[in-house]
Amino acid sequence: MSVNVCIEALQEYQVQEITYDGQEIYSQPLSMSENLTRLAHKIDFVKTESDQQTSADSTEEDSKELATFQASLWPWDSVRGKLRSMLTEVCVLVDVLNISKEKRYMVIDPVAQDPVEGKPLIVVLQKKKALSNAASILMRGSERLRESQSETMRTRTLSDFHIELLHMRQTWRLKKVGNNILGDLSFRSAGSRYWQSGVFEVSKNEVPENPPPPPPPTLSASGPPVRHNAIKVTLPNELEGFSYIHVSIQMDNETIASGELTIPLSGSNLSQTEVHWQQKLEAAQNVLFCKELFSQLASEAVQMQSNIPNLVVGNQITTSLFPGVQLIIGLCHTTVQDRVKGTTSTQTREHKPVLEHSLHQLLRELHYKAIHHPMPHPTTSALGISKRRRLAGPEASDLETIRRSIEYESLLEQIIKQTRHVVLRLRTMMIIDTFACEIKDPLIVAHWLCLSSPTLSSVKINIMTLGYETMCRTPLVIHVEEKSLKAICRDGRTMSLSYEPEELRYLLMCQASQHQVNAAQALAKLMGWKVLSSGINLGVGNVEPTGNASSVLMTSPAGDRVIALRCSPKNGIHVSVSFSPQTTDFYPSTLVRDRKWQNLAGSFREVTLEKMEGRNFLNKLEHLMACLTPC
Repeated sequence: MSVNVCIEALQEYQVQEITYDGQEIYSQPLSMSENLTRLAHKIDFVKTESDQQTSADSTEEDSKELATFQASLWPWDSVRGKLRSMLTEVCVLVDVLNISKEKRYMVIDPVAQDPVEGKPLIVVLQKKKALSNAASILMRGSERLRESQSETMRTRTLSDFHIELLHMRQTWRLKKVGNNILGDLSFRSAGSRYWQSGVFEVSKNEVPENPPPPPPPTLSASGPPVRHNAIKVTLPNELEGFSYIHVSIQMDNETIASGELTIPLSGSNLSQTEVHWQQKLEAAQNVLFCKELFSQLASEAVQMQSNIPNLVVGNQITTSLFPGVQLIIGLCHTTVQDRVKGTTSTQTREHKPVLEHSLHQLLRELHYKAIHHPMPHPTTSALGISKRRRLAGPEASDLETIRRSIEYESLLEQIIKQTRHVVLRLRTMMIIDTFACEIKDPLIVAHWLCLSSPTLSSVKINIMTLGYETMCRTPLVIHVEEKSLKAICRDGRTMSLSYEPEELRYLLMCQASQHQVNAAQALAKLMGWKVLSSGINLGVGNVEPTGNASSVLMTSPAGDRVIALRCSPKNGIHVSVSFSPQTTDFYPSTLVRDRKWQNLAGSFREVTLEKMEGRNFLNKLEHLMACLTPC
């Protein structure tokens, strides 16, 4: 029996490391270049000690003679010798392999091994021990991962706390009292004199050891989930919740305008269990601001001397603006629980940014005047006294001058002035729009100026006729003030009106009536007719219930036709026509040569304008002039 034997190098690599789970890590074998380098490092190119000892025993003369005749040794001679011996061994190995392949020389039979005696119990114990070792390794690894994660969370929470505290210091006033960090929400640095303190406490929000599992992520309108706050803010009970000031103007139990002064917070934050400290502090400062503003307004309402006393009941201030018009200012306060449960009113109110800006600006001006005194400050006078009062002594001012110097407008007085202006402006808008809808001829166009002040607005009214805009236009400017109106007419006249709406309506009616007369005169000049007389205050005829009647008398180019126009604000327009006599028997005798009396006008006959064709009054008057003008 012949068996082929293959002799080659071992394929197993050297074991470098065995891990805890039993896995072996092998070292990679050297490449041919690395192996050659390793073998070359083993070569010693220096003489050995035996050679040096032999040469030392010989005489110097022998060494010199050998040096002159002996050839130099080659450095790679030892390597060549080793390679030669290795080649000899390989040749011997090749001869052995050739001999083993020949059957007649050598037969190699496999050596039979004794069978291994099987022990199943020992195998089971070995597997059990191996599994227990692997399980212990896994448990130790998971415990180390858990400790590392908890340490990372503690480190992250600590770093988040300091970062959030740094951000808080950039926005809010903080100070350290003992081991506690306290903050202040009040406006005392801005000049506030309110008694309520806005002190809050800042502490680190500890992470529970066993936090509840996070809810599954869902796509909802509430946005991303709330991140854990590293800072915990503790507020006093009187500053918790939400406050706003509701301002409304009522006339005969009907609300004309309303607005709220508050910080708008999104409704999604109310349903969440944890609110960010920035939103919490902003809401608390808004509560403090609203309480301070309402307290200031309530004290001023009690001290104000007015014809109708102001009424302050609970959290509501009621003051009278005009007869039948009242201003109501109320302080409303709700808690988070009330808003979440829905116990408060769900009625949506319109947000008024203009009103909110006015109230903020008024309180800011009050705080600014409290801490900014006029310069320079004298060394012998108390701070806070105005410059006019300081100069009262050297200038010998009387008591009346000093009394006027110390007078100032309170917050409530300024709010009342602005509210009166708002009411009067709304009334003016309503009257102009109503009159423009009622009167179709002429047209009334109003342009409100976009630049105005809280107590002064202006509107420019143009009265014109459709189709004749470029021919005649009557402008009218009205300045809306606090309690009165000032109207500037086309001819430069200035009229002062009260807050009664009927006065403005009568003025618009008179201006529309005068516009018709002025437009008729402009049309007469365009058509070649001559204006005989005109007047805006006609003294004959029936007495007008509103204003005065206007009239104009026009004659044709030939002088034989006369049109009389009477326009009144209440009774409208009346047009009459007169003809000169053209009969042949007016002067029957040929002896009379003077014909000037022939152009005397006859009796006037009224024209029915409703039956004439035309879009408006000027169009009908143009048709009438065209018919009365001879070709």
